[in-house]
Amino acid sequence: MPDSLVIVGGLLQTSSGSRRLDILVKDGLIAEIGESGSLLGRGEVIDASDALVMPGFVDIQVHFRTPGGEESEDIVTGAAGAALGGVTACVMMPNTVPTIDNVELVNDVLRLGARTPCDVRTSAAITVDRLGERLVDFPKLYASGVRVFTDDGTVVDDPVLMEGALQATANMPGAVISQHAEESTMVEGGVINEGAVSQRLGLKGRPSEAEAVIVQRDIALAAKTGGRYHVLHMSTAEATHLVRSAKAAGTRVTSEVTPQHLVLTEEDVERLGSSGKMNPPLRTGDDVAALRAGLLDKTIDAIATDHAPHSAEAKAVGLVDAPPGMLGVETMASVVWSELVVPGFLSAEQFVFLLSHSPARIADIVEHGGELQIGDPAHLTVFDPKDEWIVSASTLQSKSVNTPWPNKQLTGRVRHTICRGALVVQNGVLV
Repeated sequence: MPDSLVIVGGLLQTSSGSRRLDILVKDGLIAEIGESGSLLGRGEVIDASDALVMPGFVDIQVHFRTPGGEESEDIVTGAAGAALGGVTACVMMPNTVPTIDNVELVNDVLRLGARTPCDVRTSAAITVDRLGERLVDFPKLYASGVRVFTDDGTVVDDPVLMEGALQATANMPGAVISQHAEESTMVEGGVINEGAVSQRLGLKGRPSEAEAVIVQRDIALAAKTGGRYHVLHMSTAEATHLVRSAKAAGTRVTSEVTPQHLVLTEEDVERLGSSGKMNPPLRTGDDVAALRAGLLDKTIDAIATDHAPHSAEAKAVGLVDAPPGMLGVETMASVVWSELVVPGFLSAEQFVFLLSHSPARIADIVEHGGELQIGDPAHLTVFDPKDEWIVSASTLQSKSVNTPWPNKQLTGRVRHTICRGALVVQNGVLV
Protein backbone atom coordinates (compact mmCIF):
# COMPACT_ATOMS: atom_id res chain seq x y z
CA MET A 1 0.00 0.00 0.00
CA PRO A 2 1.52 3.35 -1.02
CA ASP A 3 2.16 5.99 1.60
CA SER A 4 0.23 8.66 -0.31
CA LEU A 5 -2.84 8.84 -2.53
CA VAL A 6 -3.82 11.60 -4.93
CA ILE A 7 -7.53 11.78 -5.75
CA VAL A 8 -7.76 13.55 -9.08
CA GLY A 9 -10.47 14.88 -11.37
CA GLY A 10 -13.35 14.84 -8.93
CA LEU A 11 -15.87 17.35 -7.64
CA LEU A 12 -15.44 17.75 -3.88
CA GLN A 13 -18.96 17.55 -2.50
CA THR A 14 -19.77 18.34 1.13
CA SER A 15 -22.90 19.39 2.98
CA SER A 16 -22.03 23.04 2.36
CA GLY A 17 -21.24 23.00 -1.36
CA SER A 18 -18.94 21.67 -4.05
CA ARG A 19 -15.62 22.57 -5.68
CA ARG A 20 -13.47 20.91 -8.35
CA LEU A 21 -10.17 20.18 -6.60
CA ASP A 22 -7.70 17.32 -6.10
CA ILE A 23 -6.81 15.85 -2.70
CA LEU A 24 -3.52 14.47 -1.39
CA VAL A 25 -3.91 11.83 1.34
CA LYS A 26 -0.80 11.15 3.42
CA ASP A 27 -0.23 9.51 6.80
CA GLY A 28 -3.95 8.97 7.23
CA LEU A 29 -4.84 12.65 6.79
CA ILE A 30 -5.97 15.04 4.09
CA ALA A 31 -2.54 16.58 3.56
CA GLU A 32 -3.20 19.01 0.73
CA ILE A 33 -6.05 20.24 -1.46
CA GLY A 34 -5.10 21.78 -4.78
CA GLU A 35 -6.22 22.76 -8.25
CA SER A 36 -6.83 19.96 -10.73
CA GLY A 37 -3.53 18.38 -11.76
CA SER A 38 -1.42 20.30 -9.24
CA LEU A 39 -0.79 17.27 -6.98
CA LEU A 40 0.19 14.72 -9.63
CA GLY A 41 3.38 12.82 -8.86
CA ARG A 42 2.81 13.00 -5.10
CA GLY A 43 1.26 9.55 -4.69
CA GLU A 44 -0.81 6.78 -6.26
CA VAL A 45 -3.41 8.33 -8.54
CA ILE A 46 -7.03 7.59 -7.65
CA ASP A 47 -9.29 8.46 -10.56
CA ALA A 48 -12.36 10.50 -9.58
CA SER A 49 -13.19 11.75 -13.07
CA ASP A 50 -16.92 12.47 -13.50
CA ALA A 51 -17.44 11.53 -9.84
CA LEU A 52 -18.13 13.20 -6.51
CA VAL A 53 -15.56 13.09 -3.71
CA MET A 54 -17.46 13.08 -0.44
CA PRO A 55 -16.82 12.56 3.25
CA GLY A 56 -17.29 8.83 3.90
CA PHE A 57 -20.84 7.79 4.74
CA VAL A 58 -21.72 7.01 8.35
CA ASP A 59 -24.35 4.36 9.13
CA ILE A 60 -25.43 4.61 12.77
CA GLN A 61 -27.62 1.51 12.86
CA VAL A 62 -26.23 -1.83 11.68
CA HIS A 63 -26.51 -5.39 12.92
CA PHE A 64 -23.30 -7.29 12.24
CA ARG A 65 -24.48 -10.20 14.45
CA THR A 66 -21.26 -10.56 16.45
CA PRO A 67 -21.38 -12.19 18.93
CA GLY A 68 -23.80 -15.06 18.50
CA GLY A 69 -25.30 -14.68 15.02
CA GLU A 70 -22.31 -15.12 12.77
CA GLU A 71 -24.15 -17.54 10.48
CA SER A 72 -26.06 -14.50 9.15
CA GLU A 73 -23.28 -11.89 9.30
CA ASP A 74 -20.12 -11.06 11.18
CA ILE A 75 -18.02 -7.97 11.66
CA VAL A 76 -15.71 -8.87 8.79
CA THR A 77 -18.44 -9.42 6.18
CA GLY A 78 -20.56 -6.57 7.50
CA ALA A 79 -17.69 -4.11 7.39
CA ALA A 80 -16.74 -5.26 3.90
CA GLY A 81 -20.27 -4.58 2.66
CA ALA A 82 -20.17 -1.20 4.39
CA ALA A 83 -16.93 -0.26 2.64
CA LEU A 84 -18.34 -1.27 -0.74
CA GLY A 85 -21.26 1.01 0.03
CA GLY A 86 -18.95 3.92 0.78
CA VAL A 87 -19.53 3.69 4.53
CA THR A 88 -16.38 4.52 6.46
CA ALA A 89 -17.91 4.37 9.95
CA CYS A 90 -20.83 2.49 11.44
CA VAL A 91 -22.41 1.78 14.80
CA MET A 92 -23.40 -1.78 15.66
CA MET A 93 -26.56 -2.45 17.64
CA PRO A 94 -26.24 -4.44 20.88
CA ASN A 95 -29.01 -7.02 20.41
CA THR A 96 -26.50 -9.83 20.06
CA VAL A 97 -26.10 -13.11 21.96
CA PRO A 98 -24.90 -12.30 24.55
CA THR A 99 -26.08 -8.70 24.66
CA ILE A 100 -23.42 -6.01 24.34
CA ASP A 101 -23.98 -4.52 27.79
CA ASN A 102 -20.51 -4.66 29.35
CA VAL A 103 -17.04 -3.28 28.73
CA GLU A 104 -15.51 -6.65 27.85
CA LEU A 105 -17.83 -7.18 24.90
CA VAL A 106 -17.43 -3.59 23.78
CA ASN A 107 -13.66 -4.07 23.73
CA ASP A 108 -14.03 -7.31 21.77
CA VAL A 109 -16.10 -5.60 19.08
CA LEU A 110 -13.75 -2.62 18.83
CA ARG A 111 -10.74 -4.93 18.57
CA LEU A 112 -12.32 -6.88 15.70
CA GLY A 113 -13.59 -3.71 14.02
CA ALA A 114 -10.15 -2.10 14.02
CA ARG A 115 -8.97 -4.68 11.47
CA THR A 116 -11.74 -4.12 8.93
CA PRO A 117 -12.11 -1.70 5.98
CA CYS A 118 -14.67 0.32 7.94
CA ASP A 119 -14.42 2.06 11.32
CA VAL A 120 -16.74 -0.21 13.32
CA ARG A 121 -18.10 1.25 16.56
CA THR A 122 -20.68 -0.28 18.85
CA SER A 123 -23.57 0.87 20.93
CA ALA A 124 -24.43 -0.74 24.25
CA ALA A 125 -27.74 -1.72 25.79
CA ILE A 126 -29.75 0.57 28.05
CA THR A 127 -30.80 -2.26 30.34
CA VAL A 128 -28.85 -5.34 31.37
CA ASP A 129 -29.38 -8.11 28.80
CA ARG A 130 -32.08 -5.87 27.26
CA LEU A 131 -34.55 -7.26 29.78
CA GLY A 132 -35.95 -3.90 30.83
CA GLU A 133 -35.30 -4.56 34.50
CA ARG A 134 -32.20 -2.60 35.53
CA LEU A 135 -29.91 -0.08 33.90
CA VAL A 136 -26.40 -0.80 32.63
CA ASP A 137 -23.30 0.83 34.08
CA PHE A 138 -23.33 3.94 31.90
CA PRO A 139 -20.12 5.54 33.24
CA LYS A 140 -18.02 2.43 32.61
CA LEU A 141 -19.44 1.88 29.12
CA TYR A 142 -19.01 5.56 28.27
CA ALA A 143 -15.37 5.41 29.40
CA SER A 144 -14.85 2.43 27.06
CA GLY A 145 -15.94 4.55 24.09
CA VAL A 146 -19.68 3.91 23.87
CA ARG A 147 -21.77 6.93 22.96
CA VAL A 148 -25.01 5.33 21.77
CA PHE A 149 -27.18 3.39 24.22
CA THR A 150 -30.19 1.40 23.02
CA ASP A 151 -32.15 -1.77 23.64
CA ASP A 152 -32.86 -1.86 19.89
CA GLY A 153 -35.07 -4.76 18.91
CA THR A 154 -37.08 -4.15 22.05
CA VAL A 155 -38.42 -0.97 23.56
CA VAL A 156 -37.70 0.29 27.07
CA ASP A 157 -41.33 0.18 28.17
CA ASP A 158 -40.74 1.24 31.77
CA PRO A 159 -40.87 5.06 31.96
CA VAL A 160 -38.94 5.05 35.24
CA LEU A 161 -36.03 3.20 33.64
CA MET A 162 -36.14 5.41 30.56
CA GLU A 163 -36.08 8.54 32.69
CA GLY A 164 -33.19 7.10 34.67
CA ALA A 165 -31.22 6.39 31.50
CA LEU A 166 -31.76 9.91 30.14
CA GLN A 167 -30.83 11.41 33.49
CA ALA A 168 -27.71 9.26 33.87
CA THR A 169 -26.34 10.27 30.46
CA ALA A 170 -27.55 13.89 30.34
CA ASN A 171 -24.15 15.29 31.30
CA MET A 172 -22.01 12.83 29.34
CA PRO A 173 -20.79 14.77 26.27
CA GLY A 174 -21.90 13.04 23.07
CA ALA A 175 -23.94 10.33 24.80
CA VAL A 176 -27.41 9.62 23.44
CA ILE A 177 -30.28 7.33 24.44
CA SER A 178 -31.74 5.73 21.30
CA GLN A 179 -35.08 4.01 21.26
CA HIS A 180 -36.82 1.40 19.13
CA ALA A 181 -40.17 3.12 19.51
CA GLU A 182 -42.97 0.55 19.48
CA GLU A 183 -45.02 0.05 22.65
CA SER A 184 -44.72 -3.65 23.39
CA THR A 185 -48.29 -4.60 24.22
CA MET A 186 -49.63 -2.78 21.19
CA VAL A 187 -47.44 -4.68 18.72
CA GLU A 188 -47.32 -8.08 20.42
CA GLY A 189 -47.89 -10.76 17.80
CA GLY A 190 -47.93 -8.17 15.01
CA VAL A 191 -46.37 -9.14 11.70
CA ILE A 192 -46.66 -6.17 9.34
CA ASN A 193 -48.23 -2.72 9.42
CA GLU A 194 -51.77 -2.66 10.72
CA GLY A 195 -53.77 -1.62 7.70
CA ALA A 196 -55.25 -2.71 4.42
CA VAL A 197 -52.56 -5.27 3.59
CA SER A 198 -52.59 -6.95 7.02
CA GLN A 199 -56.38 -7.22 6.76
CA ARG A 200 -56.19 -8.65 3.26
CA LEU A 201 -53.60 -11.24 4.32
CA GLY A 202 -55.33 -12.04 7.59
CA LEU A 203 -52.30 -11.05 9.66
CA LYS A 204 -52.14 -9.26 12.99
CA GLY A 205 -50.76 -5.77 12.45
CA ARG A 206 -48.39 -3.43 14.22
CA PRO A 207 -50.24 -0.11 14.56
CA SER A 208 -48.56 3.20 13.83
CA GLU A 209 -49.94 4.51 17.13
CA ALA A 210 -47.52 2.20 18.95
CA GLU A 211 -44.63 4.30 17.67
CA ALA A 212 -46.28 7.62 18.50
CA VAL A 213 -47.07 6.56 22.07
CA ILE A 214 -43.43 5.84 22.86
CA VAL A 215 -42.02 8.84 21.01
CA GLN A 216 -44.42 11.18 22.80
CA ARG A 217 -43.55 9.71 26.20
CA ASP A 218 -39.82 9.76 25.60
CA ILE A 219 -39.83 13.33 24.33
CA ALA A 220 -41.49 14.37 27.58
CA LEU A 221 -38.83 12.50 29.56
CA ALA A 222 -36.04 14.07 27.53
CA ALA A 223 -37.48 17.52 28.17
CA LYS A 224 -37.75 16.77 31.88
CA THR A 225 -34.21 15.41 32.29
CA GLY A 226 -32.31 17.41 29.69
CA GLY A 227 -31.01 14.15 28.22
CA ARG A 228 -30.36 13.49 24.52
CA TYR A 229 -32.97 11.29 22.86
CA HIS A 230 -32.80 9.69 19.41
CA VAL A 231 -35.60 7.91 17.56
CA LEU A 232 -34.30 4.90 15.66
CA HIS A 233 -35.77 4.02 12.24
CA MET A 234 -38.76 6.37 12.55
CA SER A 235 -41.58 5.16 10.33
CA THR A 236 -44.78 7.16 10.82
CA ALA A 237 -46.31 10.55 10.13
CA GLU A 238 -47.46 10.78 13.75
CA ALA A 239 -43.97 10.36 15.19
CA THR A 240 -42.53 12.79 12.65
CA HIS A 241 -44.98 15.46 13.79
CA LEU A 242 -44.08 14.82 17.44
CA VAL A 243 -40.36 15.17 16.79
CA ARG A 244 -40.91 18.34 14.76
CA SER A 245 -42.85 19.92 17.64
CA ALA A 246 -40.27 18.81 20.21
CA LYS A 247 -37.43 20.35 18.24
CA ALA A 248 -39.34 23.61 17.99
CA ALA A 249 -39.69 23.54 21.78
CA GLY A 250 -35.94 23.09 22.24
CA THR A 251 -35.92 19.46 23.36
CA ARG A 252 -32.69 17.56 22.67
CA VAL A 253 -34.15 15.08 20.19
CA THR A 254 -32.93 13.69 16.88
CA SER A 255 -34.30 11.03 14.55
CA GLU A 256 -33.33 8.82 11.65
CA VAL A 257 -35.13 7.03 8.84
CA THR A 258 -34.18 4.03 6.70
CA PRO A 259 -34.04 4.04 2.89
CA GLN A 260 -36.76 1.38 2.83
CA HIS A 261 -39.16 3.54 4.87
CA LEU A 262 -38.55 6.39 2.41
CA VAL A 263 -39.31 4.30 -0.68
CA LEU A 264 -41.35 1.18 0.09
CA THR A 265 -44.82 0.77 1.60
CA GLU A 266 -46.92 -2.01 3.09
CA GLU A 267 -48.05 -2.80 -0.46
CA ASP A 268 -44.52 -4.02 -1.24
CA VAL A 269 -44.66 -6.73 1.42
CA GLU A 270 -46.66 -9.11 -0.74
CA ARG A 271 -44.08 -8.79 -3.53
CA LEU A 272 -41.05 -9.13 -1.25
CA GLY A 273 -42.40 -11.80 1.09
CA SER A 274 -40.34 -12.26 4.25
CA SER A 275 -37.64 -9.95 2.89
CA GLY A 276 -40.24 -7.19 3.23
CA LYS A 277 -40.73 -7.81 6.94
CA MET A 278 -39.02 -5.52 9.42
CA ASN A 279 -39.76 -3.76 12.70
CA PRO A 280 -41.05 -1.12 12.63
CA PRO A 281 -42.85 -2.30 9.52
CA LEU A 282 -43.14 -0.71 6.13
CA ARG A 283 -46.02 1.75 6.43
CA THR A 284 -48.36 3.65 4.07
CA GLY A 285 -47.80 6.10 1.26
CA ASP A 286 -48.90 8.91 3.55
CA ASP A 287 -46.20 7.92 6.03
CA VAL A 288 -43.57 7.88 3.27
CA ALA A 289 -44.62 11.39 2.25
CA ALA A 290 -44.43 12.62 5.84
CA LEU A 291 -40.98 11.11 6.34
CA ARG A 292 -39.72 12.71 3.14
CA ALA A 293 -41.08 16.06 4.30
CA GLY A 294 -39.24 15.50 7.57
CA LEU A 295 -35.98 15.20 5.67
CA LEU A 296 -36.50 18.54 3.97
CA ASP A 297 -37.19 20.53 7.14
CA LYS A 298 -34.56 18.66 9.20
CA THR A 299 -37.10 17.09 11.53
CA ILE A 300 -35.31 13.90 10.51
CA ASP A 301 -31.57 14.26 10.96
CA ALA A 302 -30.08 11.19 9.32
CA ILE A 303 -30.57 8.21 7.06
CA ALA A 304 -29.46 4.89 8.58
CA THR A 305 -30.02 1.41 7.24
CA ASP A 306 -30.97 -0.84 10.16
CA HIS A 307 -28.90 -3.38 8.19
CA ALA A 308 -30.32 -6.64 9.56
CA PRO A 309 -29.06 -9.81 7.86
CA HIS A 310 -30.82 -13.12 8.34
CA SER A 311 -29.87 -16.42 6.79
CA ALA A 312 -31.87 -17.72 3.85
CA GLU A 313 -33.13 -20.56 6.03
CA ALA A 314 -34.39 -18.18 8.71
CA LYS A 315 -36.26 -16.08 6.16
CA ALA A 316 -37.71 -19.06 4.29
CA VAL A 317 -40.46 -19.78 6.83
CA GLY A 318 -43.08 -17.25 5.76
CA LEU A 319 -44.13 -13.86 7.04
CA VAL A 320 -45.49 -14.90 10.42
CA ASP A 321 -42.45 -16.82 11.61
CA ALA A 322 -39.64 -15.08 9.74
CA PRO A 323 -37.40 -12.75 11.76
CA PRO A 324 -37.74 -9.05 10.91
CA GLY A 325 -34.98 -7.25 9.07
CA MET A 326 -33.48 -6.26 5.72
CA LEU A 327 -30.02 -5.78 4.26
CA GLY A 328 -29.01 -2.21 3.53
CA VAL A 329 -25.48 -1.05 4.26
CA GLU A 330 -24.08 -1.82 0.80
CA THR A 331 -26.98 -0.30 -1.13
CA MET A 332 -27.91 2.71 1.06
CA ALA A 333 -26.17 5.45 -0.91
CA SER A 334 -27.27 4.16 -4.30
CA VAL A 335 -30.91 3.79 -3.25
CA VAL A 336 -31.06 7.28 -1.75
CA TRP A 337 -29.32 8.81 -4.76
CA SER A 338 -31.58 6.99 -7.26
CA GLU A 339 -34.85 7.55 -5.46
CA LEU A 340 -34.37 11.00 -3.93
CA VAL A 341 -31.48 12.87 -5.56
CA VAL A 342 -31.92 11.93 -9.22
CA PRO A 343 -35.62 12.97 -9.20
CA GLY A 344 -34.62 16.29 -7.60
CA PHE A 345 -36.18 15.76 -4.17
CA LEU A 346 -32.83 16.08 -2.36
CA SER A 347 -29.76 18.04 -3.37
CA ALA A 348 -26.24 16.64 -3.32
CA GLU A 349 -25.57 18.81 -0.25
CA GLN A 350 -28.54 17.31 1.58
CA PHE A 351 -27.39 13.83 0.55
CA VAL A 352 -24.02 14.37 2.25
CA PHE A 353 -25.66 15.94 5.29
CA LEU A 354 -28.03 13.01 5.82
CA LEU A 355 -25.62 10.18 5.05
CA SER A 356 -22.39 11.56 6.49
CA HIS A 357 -22.28 14.82 8.41
CA SER A 358 -25.37 14.54 10.59
CA PRO A 359 -25.17 10.84 11.55
CA ALA A 360 -21.54 11.31 12.56
CA ARG A 361 -22.55 14.16 14.86
CA ILE A 362 -25.47 12.20 16.36
CA ALA A 363 -23.18 9.32 17.33
CA ASP A 364 -20.29 11.63 18.30
CA ILE A 365 -17.97 10.10 15.71
CA VAL A 366 -15.81 13.18 15.46
CA GLU A 367 -13.26 11.82 12.96
CA HIS A 368 -15.89 11.33 10.25
CA GLY A 369 -18.37 13.43 8.33
CA GLY A 370 -16.32 16.62 8.15
CA GLU A 371 -16.07 19.25 5.44
CA LEU A 372 -12.92 17.81 3.78
CA GLN A 373 -10.31 20.22 5.07
CA ILE A 374 -6.54 19.94 5.33
CA GLY A 375 -5.62 18.08 8.50
CA ASP A 376 -8.85 16.09 8.69
CA PRO A 377 -8.66 12.28 8.95
CA ALA A 378 -8.96 10.83 5.44
CA HIS A 379 -12.30 9.01 5.41
CA LEU A 380 -13.54 9.55 1.87
CA THR A 381 -15.94 8.14 -0.68
CA VAL A 382 -15.71 8.62 -4.43
CA PHE A 383 -19.24 8.26 -5.79
CA ASP A 384 -20.10 7.97 -9.47
CA PRO A 385 -23.54 9.62 -9.78
CA LYS A 386 -24.27 8.18 -13.23
CA ASP A 387 -23.13 4.58 -12.83
CA GLU A 388 -26.15 2.35 -13.44
CA TRP A 389 -26.32 -1.11 -11.92
CA ILE A 390 -28.77 -3.82 -10.91
CA VAL A 391 -28.91 -5.18 -7.38
CA SER A 392 -28.33 -8.91 -7.15
CA ALA A 393 -28.73 -10.49 -3.74
CA SER A 394 -26.25 -13.20 -4.62
CA THR A 395 -23.44 -10.74 -5.36
CA LEU A 396 -23.83 -8.50 -2.32
CA GLN A 397 -21.05 -8.88 0.23
CA SER A 398 -23.32 -9.98 3.08
CA LYS A 399 -23.58 -13.62 4.12
CA SER A 400 -27.36 -13.16 3.84
CA VAL A 401 -29.59 -12.35 0.86
CA ASN A 402 -32.62 -10.60 2.41
CA THR A 403 -32.35 -7.40 0.40
CA PRO A 404 -35.54 -5.41 -0.23
CA TRP A 405 -34.10 -4.31 -3.59
CA PRO A 406 -33.75 -7.54 -5.61
CA ASN A 407 -33.22 -6.90 -9.32
CA LYS A 408 -33.74 -3.17 -8.85
CA GLN A 409 -31.88 -0.88 -11.23
CA LEU A 410 -30.10 1.92 -9.42
CA THR A 411 -28.26 5.02 -10.58
CA GLY A 412 -25.14 6.02 -8.64
CA ARG A 413 -22.52 3.73 -7.16
CA VAL A 414 -19.41 3.93 -5.02
CA ARG A 415 -16.22 3.78 -7.08
CA HIS A 416 -13.57 4.10 -4.35
CA THR A 417 -13.57 4.16 -0.55
CA ILE A 418 -10.74 5.47 1.61
CA CYS A 419 -10.87 4.65 5.32
CA ARG A 420 -8.20 5.69 7.84
CA GLY A 421 -6.22 7.05 4.90
CA ALA A 422 -6.07 3.65 3.18
CA LEU A 423 -7.67 2.72 -0.11
CA VAL A 424 -10.06 -0.09 0.87
CA VAL A 425 -12.28 -0.16 -2.22
CA GLN A 426 -10.92 0.56 -5.69
CA ASN A 427 -13.13 0.61 -8.77
CA GLY A 428 -15.90 -1.11 -6.85
CA VAL A 429 -13.70 -3.96 -5.61
CA LEU A 430 -12.36 -4.58 -2.11
CA VAL A 431 -8.62 -4.02 -1.98
